[in-house]
Amino acid sequence: MDITDFSRDFFSLDGKNAIVTGGNTGLGQAFSLALAKAGANVLVPALADDGGETRKLIEAEGRRMEFLEADITGAGVPRQVVEHCADTLGSVDILVNSAGICNLASVEEFGRRAWDPMLAVNLTAPFELAHEATKFMIPQRSGKIINIASLFSFLGGQMSPAYAATKHGIAGFTKAYCDELAQHNIQVNAIAPGYFATRITEATRANPETNQRVLDHIPAGRWGDVADLMGATVFLASRAADYVNGHVLTVDGGYLVR
Repeated sequence: MDITDFSRDFFSLDGKNAIVTGGNTGLGQAFSLALAKAGANVLVPALADDGGETRKLIEAEGRRMEFLEADITGAGVPRQVVEHCADTLGSVDILVNSAGICNLASVEEFGRRAWDPMLAVNLTAPFELAHEATKFMIPQRSGKIINIASLFSFLGGQMSPAYAATKHGIAGFTKAYCDELAQHNIQVNAIAPGYFATRITEATRANPETNQRVLDHIPAGRWGDVADLMGATVFLASRAADYVNGHVLTVDGGYLVR
């Protein structure tokens, strides 16, 4: 490519079809809308619909949304999700493994009952979905897989050994898949969000002491807004990132440098 060929079209997702797990709530909704704003149609597999809110946002961009009620940890469900995307939207070009859970308990109390479901949702389901998606991406010699990591892909983290373990696992899985799939022109990267103002962090933000503790660790001096993740999502899903592979991109306001 000659440098004069580069244009805003490199960030366009026109004609692309994406799967965003859990893409109708929280950060997942921002990922879905970002892709739609850039031109992609979106399939959202999730446990429950959101009353059509995400569909309205995506259709307002002139894009198509398909909702599929699905438990991605179920046997055979990842294959059904990927095949449903191909059947209804026409291709599988982008996969965003966004769905995740985090159960908190002390080491003394955190047992297999808490560990197993987190491994299933946060690590095994992304692996199975990516495995199924590559069956379409390899023959077409193109594809973007974006895994959602965390700052706990780099840190330990108290009260949830399973969350840290799964997010470290996501980082390793991202690099391993990149190492094999790059030869097929498939890019596999991850986004590691920092501390964001979402429903999950309401209690932390409502407590002046814990809120300030977080803010003191963020050079940007503020909690992230979900919109802060949208540019990174479009970049990694687009042609502009064709030579970015196996990378874990932190979007954290500088948290990890302090």
